[in-house]
Amino acid sequence: MTDVPRVVSREWLADELDAVQVVDVRDAWEYEGIGHIPGAVSVPFDSFRDEESDAPGTLPDADDWNALLSAAGVANDDTLVAYDDTHGVFAARFVVTALAYGHDDVHLLDGDFSAWQREYRTESGSPDVEPTTYEGHYDEDWPLVDAEDVLAALDTDAVLVDTREDWEYEEGHIPGAQLLDWRAFVDEETRGLKPEAELRELLESRGITPDRRVVLYCNTARRISHTYVVLDHLGYDDVAFFEGSLTEWEAVDGPLETP
Repeated sequence: MTDVPRVVSREWLADELDAVQVVDVRDAWEYEGIGHIPGAVSVPFDSFRDEESDAPGTLPDADDWNALLSAAGVANDDTLVAYDDTHGVFAARFVVTALAYGHDDVHLLDGDFSAWQREYRTESGSPDVEPTTYEGHYDEDWPLVDAEDVLAALDTDAVLVDTREDWEYEEGHIPGAQLLDWRAFVDEETRGLKPEAELRELLESRGITPDRRVVLYCNTARRISHTYVVLDHLGYDDVAFFEGSLTEWEAVDGPLETP
């Protein structure tokens, strides 16, 4: 589909449910036992996180990713909408992984399963899935950066953003990084994103503006996935994704500072 925002509303998904492929990234027992959005396929979060892969960071190997989506019945031309039940942070990791492997028509549901369940019907059990032959390829132009790139960014106008909690930030962060806990984007009542005006005000209050290069990190690239998707949704077009995050930074003895 064209002109679909990166983050889609529950109302939009309810209207387009027959035209998209919904992906549930919760554990399989939640998908089967608690229920899921009608027509959703199960692709659990742990199935596409590979800390021993030769791919960058914890991205799965391309062959493993392709096999996973093929088994789930996902096609290359599908419009994908991912969700979880944790305000979208795990589903955002699916979105980021799909983007890294060249599937641009992928979106995050605004809100999670609990939010959907309040307003719309669900189903349980495991529907029959017809396997496909999915072919994703790592996009060399996707904005993954490594520790060397981040070190070079310290001497530029780029703004580094630490998406962890404040206590983690205080224990040690990359020099000059702005603290922006990913959860600051989330409205606890709706379980989805805060209004756009609030998001932009929050970002600008920390100097995170669309005219600057933004470099995101956390510990293992899960939390920055959510922040990346939100920034992409808001039209930020120069956002770097430090996949190795502090795990890689500390492994190469990158400098850290405390308040």
